[in-house]
Amino acid sequence: MLLIGLTEAKELSTLSLRTLDLLLFLYFGKVLRIQKAPRNGSHCGSIRNLKALSAHERLLWRDVGDIVSCTDHDVACQIYVQHVMIPLLDFKHVDAGVHVLVTREFLETIEKNILGQRPAWRINAGRINIHRESVLLQSDHAIFSQGGEDEFCISVEIKPKWGCLPTSRFISKKNAIKKNVTRFRMHQALKLQKGEISEFSDYNPLDLFSGSRDQIYKAIKDLFSTPQNNFRIFLNGSLILGASGGYADDTNLVIEEAFEDALQSVIQREKGSRAMTFLQLVAEAVYKSGCLNRLLAVQQLDSFDIEGAIHAYYDIISKPCQVCRHMDDEELLNICDTLHSAHLDQSLEIVRNFLIAATAKDCSLMITFRPWHVECPGSAYNSIFVESTNQTFDYKVNFIDLDLKPLRKMEEYYDQDNKIVRSYTKMFVTELEADDYYRPEEV
Repeated sequence: MLLIGLTEAKELSTLSLRTLDLLLFLYFGKVLRIQKAPRNGSHCGSIRNLKALSAHERLLWRDVGDIVSCTDHDVACQIYVQHVMIPLLDFKHVDAGVHVLVTREFLETIEKNILGQRPAWRINAGRINIHRESVLLQSDHAIFSQGGEDEFCISVEIKPKWGCLPTSRFISKKNAIKKNVTRFRMHQALKLQKGEISEFSDYNPLDLFSGSRDQIYKAIKDLFSTPQNNFRIFLNGSLILGASGGYADDTNLVIEEAFEDALQSVIQREKGSRAMTFLQLVAEAVYKSGCLNRLLAVQQLDSFDIEGAIHAYYDIISKPCQVCRHMDDEELLNICDTLHSAHLDQSLEIVRNFLIAATAKDCSLMITFRPWHVECPGSAYNSIFVESTNQTFDYKVNFIDLDLKPLRKMEEYYDQDNKIVRSYTKMFVTELEADDYYRPEEV
């Protein structure tokens, strides 16, 4: 998917440019979410009379609004957010958006106008799907829609990742380290092995989800030091820290000094103190909002782990379980037999909860701030007073990227899980070190 601010669109559907200023005023604070297509000659067009979900997915999500009858995958995803994720995460923090009709000419115009704004690797990977008949109109969480032209808004995008350790009895003995080391840290080993990152991040998701002010602040500082693809900061919608695609460099003195300069219009402190003041502001917003408590509860809907949920998946698609076929642990095999003897409704619930939790483990959090002005104090938004600068900031918190996960990815999730554990174990756990690494991480 591609997010486009409406001020970047230049032209809306078949309307004349004379009406553009009025439309941009009406839709200020909105973005268009547009489907991408691969640059291989194929495309995902508007094919009618086909179902957006597979037969097994329609069985899995049969109680979710009109999702079963959808012929468009994007509409199905919107229904999923509206009927599944919003009740779980609160409508105040989630915008499902609305679909608006567009023309091919409009999409071609957008493709042309954003070409120079995208990294080369993204351009080569795909283009806007110009065969779409509609796109998703959503709130731009990087700004306040009621703001004035001279108002400064600064926002942070965080990928929190998994905020808990699994405890499932279906986790095999060879993968028992999962119960003691965070998925994020283990995944870092695989990314390092692939050359995607140059060093481990200090960030620990358990700190961010801890509910402790001090630990949350530590998590934000660690994300700032090693942003990778998990931490980005925008000033009035423009990226000022982090990567627009791929992985960002570690925050060195040059990057931090440039960030200090960028904060001059927002944080009223001397240079050298602005960055830490801002990070404290972010941590306080995470703490006060309590939004991660909700996110954690959704992540914990997965009580079986992929090592348990994969068995329910094979029962749903009515195929022999490939995991049991290659399992040599007789005790675990007997435990897994209890899943294969379960009623279909229980299997559906296990996989459904796993996929909902997968959405919550892979989403992003947007926190946006604006300083109060003397001439217009007070606001409908929650606020934080920063004593060191004598400033008050409005803030809002939103979850984004709450995509519906495809059922067909269950086997991929299982394989990826094994790769991550193997990579971490190979890199770190020796016979002499095993006892140390099997100790639970501090929360």
